[in-house]
Order: sequence, then structure tokens, then C-alpha cells
Amino acid sequence: MPDAYNENDYKWIKELMLYPETLEKRLNYIRDTSRVEVPDDPIERVIFQSKAKKAIRKIAQNRGHMLMVGKPGTGKSLLAGMFNHIIDKSMGEYIRPGDSIAAYPGKDVNNVKFAYAEPKKLDRHIAKVREEIETAKNSVEEFSLSEQIGSVRKVKKLLLIATGLSIVTGIFFPTAFIFTGLTGIGAIFMYMQENNHKVQEKIQREAQSGKILSVKHILDMVPEVLYDPRKGTNLMINVSEPSSRNMKGGFRHDPYQSGIMQTPIHKRAYLGAHAKASIIYIDELKTLIKSRYMSSLLEIMQNKEYILEGGKNSGSGAADRSENYIKADNIIIACCNHDTLVHLQEEGDGAFLSRIEDKGEIVQMESGVPETAEHVMQVAQYIKQEIINLDKDFKETWGKVFEKEGHAGVRRRSAKIFGKRLPPDYRLEVRDFSRNAVAEVVKELRCRSFDGKLSCILRPLNGIIKTAEQNAIVDGARLVEPTHIRHALDEHLSLEGAISQEVIEHKKDLKKYITSMTDSIGYVVGLAVINSRAGGQMFGQPMPIHCQVNTGDSDIITAPGKIGDIAKAAAKNVRASIKKFLQGAGAPYVGYEMHIEYIQAHGGVEGDSASIAMDVGLISDFIQRPVNQKYGITGSLTGEIILAVGGVTEKIRSIMDTDLTMEGACIPWQNKYDIEPLLVNMEFEYIQQYDVPGIRIYRTDNKGDPFNIYFCKTKYNAYRILMELSREEIEDSMTERCRNDLKLMRV
Repeated sequence: MPDAYNENDYKWIKELMLYPETLEKRLNYIRDTSRVEVPDDPIERVIFQSKAKKAIRKIAQNRGHMLMVGKPGTGKSLLAGMFNHIIDKSMGEYIRPGDSIAAYPGKDVNNVKFAYAEPKKLDRHIAKVREEIETAKNSVEEFSLSEQIGSVRKVKKLLLIATGLSIVTGIFFPTAFIFTGLTGIGAIFMYMQENNHKVQEKIQREAQSGKILSVKHILDMVPEVLYDPRKGTNLMINVSEPSSRNMKGGFRHDPYQSGIMQTPIHKRAYLGAHAKASIIYIDELKTLIKSRYMSSLLEIMQNKEYILEGGKNSGSGAADRSENYIKADNIIIACCNHDTLVHLQEEGDGAFLSRIEDKGEIVQMESGVPETAEHVMQVAQYIKQEIINLDKDFKETWGKVFEKEGHAGVRRRSAKIFGKRLPPDYRLEVRDFSRNAVAEVVKELRCRSFDGKLSCILRPLNGIIKTAEQNAIVDGARLVEPTHIRHALDEHLSLEGAISQEVIEHKKDLKKYITSMTDSIGYVVGLAVINSRAGGQMFGQPMPIHCQVNTGDSDIITAPGKIGDIAKAAAKNVRASIKKFLQGAGAPYVGYEMHIEYIQAHGGVEGDSASIAMDVGLISDFIQRPVNQKYGITGSLTGEIILAVGGVTEKIRSIMDTDLTMEGACIPWQNKYDIEPLLVNMEFEYIQQYDVPGIRIYRTDNKGDPFNIYFCKTKYNAYRILMELSREEIEDSMTERCRNDLKLMRV
């Protein structure tokens, strides 16, 4: 297969170097973000997601359902909030429930009825019923123990008289004192009994329990207002964990359960989101699947009503239910990731998705958008929005301090936070981003995506923008500059990013040790990435690989360690590629055992991006020629062609650290546009080694620490850069090795 480059190829590489100039032209309309305007329309404040924004407007017009599918941080929750906002402003007074929902006792203690009524009318009805109950309660005679107290008092007096007579009689007849003791004790007991009756009478009168108990059966008939539209102002309810109880409602536990104080069913009932909200936002649909509420939701979406039932099969409330239906005409706004979408497609033959599409739309959130002038402007707009939000945060947090103590007080208190003295001109005020700083943010979004696109996962960017602001404030800079953003990027690492940094630190010494202890034959520096599940960002890292080829009776390939199926398949593909090459070169057949080791890849390896690295390592050991350990390489080898792989920008960034002593990398030709963001705010120039084109980036000022990136079409281009051998030299060396091995085997 021809591996030569033509004039257009060299031209395209040189055109890559125009990218920084193109980006600057796209930002030429601003000097800094102070001139950037934030749209009044809240939906337009969500950037990039043009398809989703159009769908929201259409669904709001038709009052349909909506399912947003995409990675975390792409703006799903923000768009749901905007949907609520525009519905509230446009049709809120008509969509918001206008009637109160009241509960009445049903046909027995386990049944309840619901009624809808105009709030003021229901208030008048309940007030009238309570007045009648109050009248009935007041007509009940006051609780009294006067008869019992009078009887006890008479007995007490008789006993006291008898006691006095017995004392007089005892003077003459001493045995009468026995009777005195008995009557005295009796009088004391009657006195205590009289006081006990008085206390009971007082307690009962104060509590009026007698009157209340007498009208309790009437009080239990008073309707219970479960929803009052004058109090529930939210048009949308956010349900983070859907279940029967928080979506439908239910019945609370009765603490009494027996006797005359048993709580009636309608006073134990409560309503969920279906009855109280016009819009239900389910933030993560996976929780709905886990709670097994999907079947109930489908039924309610179809019937727009439901029966309220007890939530458990046994215990209090198991037999409770409503006699009539509750209205549930809800707009469902839901979000999920792609793994949940696969489950929804299989669940009930996609019944939920069918319900959504019947009255709404399923929207695929963009994870990356092309870098156009419009999207670059939206990045500047997004930065401005975050600056405004940060300014609000400062005022809310430090507003009172500033009013009482001024800038000096804020500086003094901030110094305690930072643990150091701050400059006299320190001002806790937001700074706008310079044009170059905006370009640096665009660069970062490009680095986090691929194929010339900007990443739409913006949530991790918020912390970077705020940290860059803080860095500029502490430095006393007038504007946020690219250096502030770079420092913020170093500080803001996800868990995977922090792990990647630790791995890179470890592999700095590992790589130096391998280089010093080996002849570099069979060793090659592959490039890998770690994916952040939370933010979707990729973090590159070097991966040393050792390959060895031994003469044997059979063609086998061994790749020990924790590697995935794709990586194993890639290794087998490399073996097949080498065998085919030997056959095509006319080399005599010899069986070879090929061994591949990913050095200290404890976390495992998956993917085919290391297949070209494996091929280079195997060929190096096969012909006993060293590989340049100062260069990394990545790419998917298919036959002789090197195809594009993901995460190339991050892979390159991971080895551009000067402490790693790397001097360059070979990447697939198709990944050439992934190099564009690395040129922003950097010095660079076009280079060419032999016939392989590349770009040299200077990592430090004054064109210091050059880093060469070469664009390889085939594996022979990689051989040329890493081993400085032409195709003919490789073929001759491999053929010679096969002949020598065959001679040795015949001896």
C-alpha cells in the first residue's frame, strides 16, 4: 500500500497552523467579555443545545412530554428549569391547578373520597361546618362532678361529727377511742376523695374533653384540604427518586388505630406530585426504573387519573384506598443517560418511549458541537453568564462586610481565608476575561472533545472559570488571562484526573529507569487515556509497552495481564498483520511466539489505540532495532493503515510536560485536527522528517523545549520516525531474520 504524501497533504498540515489566527478572528468582535451581552430569553442562555432548545419551545407550545438523553453536565437540568420558566410565563395561569383538593370519609374506615372545589368556596363550606360544630359543642353541658363531691362531703361531715362524739365519750369510757381512730381515718379519706373529684372536674373543664368527645364523630366528617393552589405556587415539581408514595401519594400511619380516638382515613391521606403539579421533572430516570414505578407511570400517562391506594401489602394503611379517581394530567420532563435509554428500549418494548413520542419528543443532547463562529460566541456568552453569577455570589456573601468595613475589611478577612497577607490594592470584584482567556477556554473545550468539536459538557468548566477569577483577583490583574485559566486547570481535577496525575508522576521515573536499563529494543511508549465518568473528560498518560518475538513451532501471541476483549483482538490483529507482511515479502515460513506486556498497567487496558505501538514494539524486537523512547505513539492499526483513535489531544498533553523528557509523538493522520487546540497561545512551526509532515510546538518561551508531532498514514511512517528505517530496510531485515531462524531450526 502506498504510504507517500502528496502536495495536498503537506498543504493541509500547514493549514492547521492557521487555526489560532482563525480563532482570533472569530473573537475579534470583543476585546474582553465586558462587551458580551447575555440574552434576555432564558432558553438562549443555554449554549450549544440548539436542537434541544427548539424541541423545548415546540413541546411548550403543544404541552407535550419530553425526554432528554445525554451525558451529565450537558444542560439537561438547566433546560428543564427553563421549560418550567417559559410555561409559567406563557400559560402558567391556565395550566396551574386552580381547584383545591379535599378529602372526605368514604363508605367505611378504609375508604376516602376526593373532591375538587374552588378554594374560596371550599373555605366557606369548611368554616360553616366548623361553626356548626362549635355551636353543638357549646350546647353540651359543662362537665361536672358536683353530685359526687356533695355525697363525699356529707359522708365526711358525718364522720367528723362521729369523731368528735367519740372523743367526748372516750373521756368516760376509754374503749371509745378505738371508734375515734376509725372515724378519723374515714374522715381523712373522704377529704382526699373530695379533693380528687375537684381536681378531675377542673382538668376536664379546662381541656373541654367532654365537649370534644361528644362531637368527635361530627369533627371526623369535616373535609381535609390536601392541596390549596393558593399555597402551592410551583408549576413544576422536581422528583429525584420517583416512587408510588411521592408520585401518587398515600396514607400515613395511624398512631391510635383503636378506640374512640382513631384517626379517620381522610386525615391520614396525602397527595403526591401527580395531583399537585402540572409539570413533573424526573431528574434521573434510572431511579424510576429501580423503584419499579414505570408501570404505574405508564398507566397514569395514558388515563390521566388514578386511584390512591395503600402502599404496602400488610400493616397500617394496607387496605386504604380512594373510592373515586384523582386527576393527573401532567407534563412529564425526564432525563437519562444512554445506558438507561437502552433499558427503556427493551422495557415493555419501549412503552415509555412510545408514550413520550406520542405527545412529545425524545431529544438527544449534544456532547460535542462543531467549532463555528456562532459557537465560539456562545462560549464567550457562557463565560459572561458565569461572571455575573459569581458577582452575585460575592455580593450575597460579602455584601454586609463591604457595607460596614469597605474594601479594607474584605481584604483583612480574605487574608485569613488564604492564610497570607494580600496586596493593598486587593479588591474582591469580578474581572472580565480577556480575548486570549476566552480563546484558552475554547481551547480547553476543544481538548475535551474530538474531530474539531467543542465539548458540550460544561458543568466542570464552571469551577475552572470561578477559580481563574479568584486567581486574577489575588494577583490584582485587571483581566483574567490564559495563565490564570491554566493554573485553574491544574487545581481542578476530577478523581480520574488526580489518579492520572499520580500515574504520570510514577511513570516519569519508570520511563527514565527503563530507558537507562535497556537497549530500547522491543520497548515503545504507547499513549492511553482515563475517562472521567462524572465529567466526561479524558486524561492522557504514557504507557510503556514491552514486546518480544521468539522462534517457535506455532504462531501464537500472548498478552498477559488485565486487558479487555478489544485490546486482545488488537493484539491478534497485529500478529495477523505481521504474518501477512512476511508472506507478502516472500520470507520463509517460521512459527513465532509473540509476547506483549503493558508495563505496570495495573488498572487494565482496553481499546485498540495501542495496536500500532504493539506493532512497532514487535517489529523492533524482531529485527533488533531500538525504538526512540523520547517519542510516544497512538493509533489503531488496520493492515498497514493507522486509523484515528479517541483522546489524542489529551494523550499529547499528558507527555508535553518537560519533566517527562518526551520530545514528540506520532499520531494518526486522521487525528490531525485534534492538534489545533494545542497551538492556541503557543509558538509553533511546520516541520518534516524524511517525507512525514509534522508540527513543532515550543513548550517554553523564546522557542524553548520543542515538541514534535508527526502525522502518520501507515505503520511505515511510524517506523521511519521511531526507528529511522525505510520500508525497504524493514522488509529486508525481517526477511533476513526469517531465513536465519529457518537455518537454525534445520540444524
